[in-house]
Amino acid sequence: MFKYLWMVIQDLFLTVTYASLMHAMLSRVAGRKGRLIHAVALCAGVLASVAIATVKYNTKLIVSSHWNHYIYAVVMSLTILFLVFTFCFGRKEKQSGGAGGAILCVTGSLLSAVMIFFALPGVLLYPFSFNTMGQGYLSSYYLVRMAGWLGALILLLICSRLLSQCALEIKPYAWVPVLMNINLLAFSVYCFGRFFVPWVNRAKWLGWSVKYSDEAYGWIGKWMMFTANHAMLFYWVTAGLVVLLAVFFFRQGTILREKYDNPAQLRKLKARNRRWRRISAGILASILLFSLILTVVKTNDTRQVELSAPESYTVDREAGVILVPSEAVNDGHLHRFEYRTEKNIDVRWIVVKKPNSASYGVGLDACEVCGNAGYFERNGQIVCKRCDVVMNINTIGFKGGCNPIPLAYEVKDGNLVFRLEDLVAGEKEFR
Repeated sequence: MFKYLWMVIQDLFLTVTYASLMHAMLSRVAGRKGRLIHAVALCAGVLASVAIATVKYNTKLIVSSHWNHYIYAVVMSLTILFLVFTFCFGRKEKQSGGAGGAILCVTGSLLSAVMIFFALPGVLLYPFSFNTMGQGYLSSYYLVRMAGWLGALILLLICSRLLSQCALEIKPYAWVPVLMNINLLAFSVYCFGRFFVPWVNRAKWLGWSVKYSDEAYGWIGKWMMFTANHAMLFYWVTAGLVVLLAVFFFRQGTILREKYDNPAQLRKLKARNRRWRRISAGILASILLFSLILTVVKTNDTRQVELSAPESYTVDREAGVILVPSEAVNDGHLHRFEYRTEKNIDVRWIVVKKPNSASYGVGLDACEVCGNAGYFERNGQIVCKRCDVVMNINTIGFKGGCNPIPLAYEVKDGNLVFRLEDLVAGEKEFR
């Protein structure tokens, strides 16, 4: 649940913020025409995202990094045009109702549509990647993850609505284009760093190797590494500017500047100011919640779990087997073992006594889905370290899904007997 909660917010927060501010800005510049053009662009971006997500899901289409390269180039180009047109036609509220306003609206709307088309398809595909452990879409595994995914989308939509209302009514209007342009410039800086990745990694016609280094590519390599390692910095810049907008809007709601002729008008103005304060408080609460999710929740969800130390066993090389006393693994807890092959590859396997049964769940400490990340025990449950899926102990030893890769064994003379040749065959999973 928590994984998809923070992933969706991380993927969409910037896009939702820009689209919300853009909608308010174009509405205040060009009125109903601006709202209509931007709404059409938003719908087009969403429909295009659904289409590409459908194609990717049904055809297993793999989008190369060159695809993102083109998107980054389009975003940077549209951002430059939007900044120029904002300076020419969008500095004042309801300044342009003619060709200038139309150009500004079209450029801003295209920018919003492209950003949605870039960010949304991956998010739409998340529900199809949930691991249900073979129990279907109505299983608890699926529904819990779906709750995190839907919860994040609902929170983002609420924040978008509040932010759009704030930007529509804040005074003076100049706050909106200024914050909008600062946000776009910050995102363009990030796009500029990501723009060079396909070139550096794949453009051999320039004589560059596949692996880049700071020495080989100078400031380009340094900037790419900076944007890759500090992607969250751009979230904090955007979040900080949104907080600034909300604080000024809250202050606007505490001051009554308009004149009134009677108590009824005064009550109406006070009610309006209360609404402004509630909108501001909602935005601030949303940003605080998002920040907690992307720091505390994400850190806790992605923390590295240390695998337990391998336990001892007896090797009978003449018989080509390993012996594990059954009494050492009869407590119902996870037991991990490790064997180093002649190729110096450490092959791990796990053993757990199945509840209410005389049999054992035995398998390599790896699976076909998550590789050799391994399994650990949490509150009596066996959990995959990589995807955090809880294993059904009764199915450990069966092939498929996130289950450990089966490992043959037999019980003989009070020992679990494992053939060395079976462990050596598992080398490929731990290289």
